[in-house]
Parts: sequence; C-alpha cells; structure tokens
Amino acid sequence: MSFAPEQVEAPARDAVLFRSSPARSFATLFAALIVAYLLASPAVAWFARETGDPWWVIALQAIAVAAGAAGLYTVSARAALPTWVRVSEVGLELAAQDSDPILLEWPDISAVVIRRVGLRTVLEVVPGDMDTVHPVQDAADGAPALTDTPRGQAFTADLSQLWPNPKALRRELEHWMLVKKNQPVRRF
Repeated sequence: MSFAPEQVEAPARDAVLFRSSPARSFATLFAALIVAYLLASPAVAWFARETGDPWWVIALQAIAVAAGAAGLYTVSARAALPTWVRVSEVGLELAAQDSDPILLEWPDISAVVIRRVGLRTVLEVVPGDMDTVHPVQDAADGAPALTDTPRGQAFTADLSQLWPNPKALRRELEHWMLVKKNQPVRRF
C-alpha cells in the first residue's frame, strides 16, 4: 500500500502537490460526454430521418452512455491506482500507480519528459544515477515503475487523472528545471 502525500512530510514549505482524483476525472468526463451526446443526437436523428425521441428519452440515453463510459475509464486497472507528484525547491517526489514515494533532488535529475501515449499523459523522470534516488519512507511496495528510454532508465507515472492537471504540473516542472538545472522539460 502506497503512502498518501499527507503521510509524507514535504521536503520544503513551497511544495506543490499534484494527485490523482478519480472522482474529478469521472465528473469531467461525464460532463463532456453528456454535452457531446446531446449535441450529436439531433444531427444523427436528422441524417437518419427519424421522427425523433422525446427530449427526456435522449437525456436518459445521454446519462446512461456518459455514466457507463466515464465509470469504465475511472475504474480501469491502471487509472484507478493512486498517483501523486510533489514539486518543491528541493526536488521532485513521485509515488506512481500505488508505489512507495521516492525523492529526486534537482541536481540528481538528468531529464524530465511529459508525453502523450494514446489517450494517456505520461511523466518520465530520468535520474542521473540510480544511487541518488532517495526512498521517502520505509520501502514496502518499491519505487515507481521503470522504463528504458533513449536518455536512460526513467521512472514513469500515468498523469491521466492528475489534478490540478498535467499542464499545471508541466509549468511547475519547467520553472524548477530552468531555475535549478537550466534545462527545459521535454515534450514528445
């Protein structure tokens, strides 16, 4: 079981926390699907030359479709696992998909990459040396998942359900990468 960010003392007072929120993701996706369904329904009915269903039937269909699709996305195996990222003057803390949190100090980070993989947004953090990765608490589940990249081994995290949002995390990471390392956050 991963540690919640509240159980881990922040390394600095200026720390900014980003965490997964399945409820917010469900609500956002649900609202977007309702709007899309309600906008597309009249166009489909017109092209199919149907007489049309009453408005309340279309509304019930929209609710059922949106709830089903948003619910499936929210409880999908990878998306339902808690993830959090905390960025501060000291470095970057990462607990991804129910892993134990780790701390990477800014001088120990070689590169930070935020990229799209299909519908997901993925964070890759490449440490300069694996020996510089600090476990934040006593490790039980292990560090976040590792992947091989052209820049070396990288810790990965799925940011699809991260709030405030991956763009806000990118801005925060860009700020500290430029201040501490004079390097940009790479986008692919």
